[in-house]
Amino acid sequence: MKSHFLQVMLAIQSGLTIIKPLIFSIKSIVKYISTRGQASSLNFEEVTLAGLARDGGLYVPESWPTFSAPEIRNMRGLSYPELVVTVLRPFIGDCIDEPTLQAMAKRAYANFSHAAIAPIKQLDTNLYFMELFQGPTLAFKDFALQFLGQLFEHFLARRGEHCTIVGATSGDTGSAAIEAVRGIKGVELFMLHPDGRVSSVQRKQMTYVEDKNIHNLAIKGHFDDCQNLVKAMFNDTGFRDEMNLSAVNSINWARIAAQVVYYFRAALSLGGPDRPINVSVPTGNFGNIFAAYVAQQMGLPIEQFIIGSNQNDILTRFFSDGNMSQKAVEASLSPSMDIQISSNFERYLFEVSGRDAALITRLMDEFKQTGSFSVDANLLDKVKRQFSAFRMDDEQTRAEIARVYQETGEIIDPHSVIGIAAARACAKDPSIPVVCMGTADPAKFADAIEPAIGRKVPYPARLEKVLNAKEHFDVLENDLNAVQAYVRKKVEQAQNA
Repeated sequence: MKSHFLQVMLAIQSGLTIIKPLIFSIKSIVKYISTRGQASSLNFEEVTLAGLARDGGLYVPESWPTFSAPEIRNMRGLSYPELVVTVLRPFIGDCIDEPTLQAMAKRAYANFSHAAIAPIKQLDTNLYFMELFQGPTLAFKDFALQFLGQLFEHFLARRGEHCTIVGATSGDTGSAAIEAVRGIKGVELFMLHPDGRVSSVQRKQMTYVEDKNIHNLAIKGHFDDCQNLVKAMFNDTGFRDEMNLSAVNSINWARIAAQVVYYFRAALSLGGPDRPINVSVPTGNFGNIFAAYVAQQMGLPIEQFIIGSNQNDILTRFFSDGNMSQKAVEASLSPSMDIQISSNFERYLFEVSGRDAALITRLMDEFKQTGSFSVDANLLDKVKRQFSAFRMDDEQTRAEIARVYQETGEIIDPHSVIGIAAARACAKDPSIPVVCMGTADPAKFADAIEPAIGRKVPYPARLEKVLNAKEHFDVLENDLNAVQAYVRKKVEQAQNA
């Protein structure tokens, strides 16, 4: 990548005036490989439409693109859509031309309610809170899925194809995905959520939609059951090809890529690249925090990664002893984190192990068969040097919601507040600012918050029509054959309509 700093110096020497920041241009074919090493490499368009690799692995770039410090400095002052184009261009290569990509980025973030798109508030001397819930469904998933919807529409129209998107949600992914692809020609979306295990607001944000290409399925089970059904449909190659399956969950690389952008925004807002930051992220599926890791690989100065878990603490336990071991999923005040299979952790293990695809295949097979695996001491030591982890139960979560409200006046949802507590507990260097990622508007979890703060949580205007609308969803057993039959029937009906 040609340094923008050098471009500026050459311009100065030539007597030219720099009117506005230059957008970097990468003309190349970027390839993606599977974490399990047996699937064909794909370009960005192919990997976006494919979702899960055919060997069961997850796609990552063949090598990490990097920005120099001068190039990162030049990103200061860019609008959010401009930053999207700049950061994502190295991942996209020649798959989308520059004017089209710029237009897609503008459309993706046009319906966010705050002009800054991802505003940052200061909670304490060196503690910051990034509001990632200004999008149309009031959750951080909008950042990735609004852009992913643009990608699907563009690529499918260019190919003259249709696709069947299947996804699983523990709450917020579902509504964000639905909002992103509703009404798109050539797309049928099937979103699986655990019956009775998402908040009523989260469910209604999915099920109020009347567009004919949207299908909500309430599965009798928990989120991991939904996620396993989605993976099983992808691993059934006959069904996958027949339905032309694609994914909106964070197993889809394009979702991770889109999330990388707001970490650049956070660092730039606090003096990056000349000042490092730490990040604290409440996590269940490891996608949001992995996007921060990607940003670091691209040159962003992130010193420490902090994760927060609720009582479904499989990740926190792993960071303690190197053993990834499933337990029964417990319902909690933070349902989007009620997860015991963190899919994106496979991507991180692939990286920290030196991209050892054979090791990843063995560990993932062992986990599938036994519900657990362990890593050796050397690998665990590498992990601990990069990540810190923190756990909170429901009682502690309520207390932290009350504490933050009393001390700052901020009303924080029960997921994000775990990230705030984790930052306070785990930050190693008090001179480095910690940015906590706010994942959802508190109105989505008012029932959990109001007893803790002793007042009503204000509802954004865009929620009013959702809460009183008629719901549309079907309840299915946790049975692969039943779900596949449902999908096949709905797709056939859509094609014959």
